[in-house]
Amino acid sequence: MPQTKDAKAPRDERAPSVAAGAIGDSIKEGFIQVPGGKVWYRIVGADKPGIPLLTLHGGPGMPSYYLSPLSELADERPVIFFDQLGCGRSDRPDDPTLWTIPRFVQEVQAVREALGYKEIHLLGHSWGTLLAFEYLLTKPTGVRSVIMSGPAISIVRFRHDVDSMIAMMPDSMIRAIRENEKAGTTTAPPYLAASAEFYARHVIRTTPMPADVDSTFKYIGMQVYNTMNGPTEFTVVGTFKDYDGTPRIREVTQPVLWMAGQFDETSPNAARDFQRMLPGSEYVELDGAGHMTMWDARTEYLAAIRDFMHRH
Repeated sequence: MPQTKDAKAPRDERAPSVAAGAIGDSIKEGFIQVPGGKVWYRIVGADKPGIPLLTLHGGPGMPSYYLSPLSELADERPVIFFDQLGCGRSDRPDDPTLWTIPRFVQEVQAVREALGYKEIHLLGHSWGTLLAFEYLLTKPTGVRSVIMSGPAISIVRFRHDVDSMIAMMPDSMIRAIRENEKAGTTTAPPYLAASAEFYARHVIRTTPMPADVDSTFKYIGMQVYNTMNGPTEFTVVGTFKDYDGTPRIREVTQPVLWMAGQFDETSPNAARDFQRMLPGSEYVELDGAGHMTMWDARTEYLAAIRDFMHRH
């Protein structure tokens, strides 16, 4: 999946579930200048009166197409999607020095300032939870609540949990993963087959793959992904491989909802541990779901987020 080509999305590319005529009477989109270039954004339900929901996609480098089920929440409030710099419909500067956590935090603030929303709900998914967490540590004002979906605020913990999941795979696939990692041949067919099996178990369990998820993989920013993460979800050798935010978790003062799928690569055990580390926060587990809970358990996922925002 992440071995796809590094293709930039056409400017008029539409994620099917957030195209004109979807939930919300008003759709606004454009580009925002951030440190390093311009990022594409779309607001669904721009005319709605509720406090906006700002979403942060995963990856790094996995553009926002796959978050499109969240557009259903635009019947009450604006829902903001944007492709972070280096992927999707945004600029793709050929400069690996840009792919740092502090610069991405600056990007979030730049987007928020450009849109002019003084109050927001904030949702991060996967890498987006790490980004949301780091943004919260800057003590921004007006963040009413935070949804940590598939939380990855400790890459150290994530690597440990993923190793445990790999250990449950067939022996031939375990060998293919380990041998090709060691040899640096992560495009070899046996490695790709093992990767596909891992994704089917722990990333996206919905079949056939939704078009919006396919678009995310099609327009991934490979330079960002490879620099910070590595070649696949389970070969994390990039610059954030030793990241662990848990020592600072109690610095978060906003209401937080942690969410994970039953078979999530960001394991439910980790999400429960994070919830216990942050008194007053909440946890929801989605039965039968992998990492892309917004697809694998769409109805339950959206209902939990809607309820949480209503209460905050």
